[in-house]
Amino acid sequence: MSPRQVVAILDFGSQYTQLIARRVRECGVFTEILAPERAAECAGPATIAYVLSGGPNSVYEPGAPVAPRAVLESGKPILAICYGMHLLAHQLGGRMGAGSRREYGQAAIELTTENPLTAGLPRRLPVWMSHGDHIAEIPPGFSVLARSENGVPAAIGRGNIFGLQFHPEVVHTPDGGHILRNFLFFFAGAAGDWTIEHVIDGAVARIREQVGAGRAICGLSGGVDSAVAASLTHRAIGDRLTCVLVDHGLMRRGEVDEVRAAFAASRKVDLVIADASERFLDRLRGVIDPEEKRRRIGHEFVRVFEHEASRLSATRGQYDYLVQGTLYPDVIESAGSGHAQTIKTHHNVGGLPDHMEFDIIEPLRDLFKDEVRRVGEALGIPEEIVWRHPFPGPGLAIRIIGEVTPDRLETLRTADAIVTEELRASGWYRQCSQALAVLTPIRTVGVMGDGRTYGNVLAIRAVTTDDFMTADWARLPHDLLARMASRVVNEVQGVTRVVYDISSKPPATIEWE
Repeated sequence: MSPRQVVAILDFGSQYTQLIARRVRECGVFTEILAPERAAECAGPATIAYVLSGGPNSVYEPGAPVAPRAVLESGKPILAICYGMHLLAHQLGGRMGAGSRREYGQAAIELTTENPLTAGLPRRLPVWMSHGDHIAEIPPGFSVLARSENGVPAAIGRGNIFGLQFHPEVVHTPDGGHILRNFLFFFAGAAGDWTIEHVIDGAVARIREQVGAGRAICGLSGGVDSAVAASLTHRAIGDRLTCVLVDHGLMRRGEVDEVRAAFAASRKVDLVIADASERFLDRLRGVIDPEEKRRRIGHEFVRVFEHEASRLSATRGQYDYLVQGTLYPDVIESAGSGHAQTIKTHHNVGGLPDHMEFDIIEPLRDLFKDEVRRVGEALGIPEEIVWRHPFPGPGLAIRIIGEVTPDRLETLRTADAIVTEELRASGWYRQCSQALAVLTPIRTVGVMGDGRTYGNVLAIRAVTTDDFMTADWARLPHDLLARMASRVVNEVQGVTRVVYDISSKPPATIEWE
């Protein structure tokens, strides 16, 4: 198989960097996000173009990140956005200035010069701006392709190098996708052949190469990520894969039976169910800090896998590989990319112990959630698994604020089942990207049957999102929320008040812990 084409995005810390990657992939072109200092990793012939992202810095700040000279001199097409455009001006002989009028939010630009980058677009375009500095003097050889209403350069170009002051990747720039496609197909010569079939074939080939004649063990959680990772690995190595469902006692109601039916029964995958609930609850006893919960659960997962692999190897052969459903957002949030920050530790990235007996297989590491679902559909995984809302590896443990106990788990498990049932019955389950219940440690006075109660507050959270890097709260109908609240208060012992979370991501995360 010939190397796939890659567009390398150098991340200077923009909140929109992951969105750039998604928009490029929607054009059928694979893209990878790298820190500027790692640009040498993508200097090979497979890289057909570079995108320089935006960022919060000013080019004149001490220690501000710069574009690698090798990239600017590579001869390959470059699309520089916002701060990336400022770097072009600053490093190629132009001059930046502080704007007398900052431009943030919706704006309009006027195309001033015909260029293939903007071919097929009207002369006046609505765009999304987010900047204070502007180009005071364009670099030698560049032309101004568009100006903002304030008269400052909004787009510049020279040959196959372009700078955009606005953000083409956001929905608030309606023609942004057209500009990206012009750049990718006219200047970068993209084939646009990065399809789901291409993803599947490539993943299967890489797994076969990595595993060779070895055996792999995969932890199934019941979610789409681990299900797709397991299916890809099963396609690659067949019965040399054993899936282990660790029943850690932190799963949703009926989840073990659903996974057994979906994989062991219908897909003929070798599935072992390990009951380790007491083991995990012992490790979580007295733990309050959410990061400590994640670390302990992540470590315990691996130890359970090692135990099961050792037990199974006596009759099935040695297991050398552990398959995980790590996604691209997991990698970015756990390790950061470019100048982004770590948000939280994911049990399947940052929560692993330093020493393990397995090599890791991560067939989904380059994919976003919606891409994983498309792969799952193409593999024929049952719809109820593919479209199940994301469920974190640490399970209900990080949806219980404070200590995890058997009683609190049962309270949350019952409430979570009610929320899910009502969402499905109303038709809102597929309209939400993720929905969950959170058991808080807050106790509040209530009244039931003429008597005083003092029970817990349960929070319901539902969000809509395309990429899970950003999310907005779902506008669930009031009557649906009323049914959820009424059922929870009446059917869940110990809960006397229900609230609905209307926080977006950012500033909040989707999960509460």
